[in-house]
Amino acid sequence: MSTAEADGITATYEETDAERLVTFERDGRHAAVAQNVEGYAMLKVRDGGAAGDELERYYGFDMALDHVAELLGVAVHDLPVPEDAEDMGM
Repeated sequence: MSTAEADGITATYEETDAERLVTFERDGRHAAVAQNVEGYAMLKVRDGGAAGDELERYYGFDMALDHVAELLGVAVHDLPVPEDAEDMGM
């Protein structure tokens, strides 16, 4: 597990048996980007964090981050990304 923080936003990267997850938190609001553990499937954006409802799927990490930024009410360039998560996406 690794974390990154910037401008009141905390991002946490972790791997489960099935997924790679990066969860973002800002002011009590959560959003997550998930990908299968093999790292080749589409990215899933979830509202409410890792266990939240899937909202959309994306091929690119940049598009998924754009959606996360919208959910958290910040600019995409304000999202901190843990180093372990930088290679997510197809």
